[in-house]
Amino acid sequence: MFRSMILCIGEVLSPDELDDISNLLTDAEFIDGKTTAGWHARLVKHNTQLPKDSPVLGQVRSLIHTALQRNRLFQMAARPKHIQPPLISRYGTGMAYGAHTDDAVMRSAQQLMRSDVSFTLFLNPPDAYQGGELVIDDSQGEQPYKLPAGAMIVYPSSTLHRVETVTEGTRLAAVSWVQSLIRDPQEREILFDLDTVRQSLFEQRGKTKEFDLLSKTHANLLRKWVEC
Repeated sequence: MFRSMILCIGEVLSPDELDDISNLLTDAEFIDGKTTAGWHARLVKHNTQLPKDSPVLGQVRSLIHTALQRNRLFQMAARPKHIQPPLISRYGTGMAYGAHTDDAVMRSAQQLMRSDVSFTLFLNPPDAYQGGELVIDDSQGEQPYKLPAGAMIVYPSSTLHRVETVTEGTRLAAVSWVQSLIRDPQEREILFDLDTVRQSLFEQRGKTKEFDLLSKTHANLLRKWVEC
């Protein structure tokens, strides 16, 4: 059985960016997170998030957008066509988000987008809270993730996942969704693997005939699979 790619990416946000976000969120007001959940997810979503009219939301989103644009690994894995503006969520003691699948179709910038790839960007360190693991159910069973501040996990939006109950402290995270230029997850993974190999080959040997052939194959598969 094909296992959809789940990728952990470290240091997406720099220490300075994390400090800026932490300062912005220190005195920010959060509202009930159910306001942005689908009708069935509302039953199991128990967290808070920055409201759309928050004076700091735009600044936090801008910092995250800049980080995503420069992160080569994220760009290779997700092949983003559209990225939903991130939600900034906070889980206090006793809060959790039960098992759910993300909405398949979302509205972004006054247009509809398909959710192909989801990501969670951790905004505070794992020792700041107990519990709060992101648990993703894939073909290998349930896998828990609790990453360092500034790190991100990228996973298929089609997966069933949940956030375990926070038993102590506060969990801060940004979550968002991507419509990929490559709809099929297996095709995205093939392109990711090819790109990884050709970049490694270039670093080791420079521009060789083998590198050129891999680059040609990668480009032609993009032409075959991209949905503009």
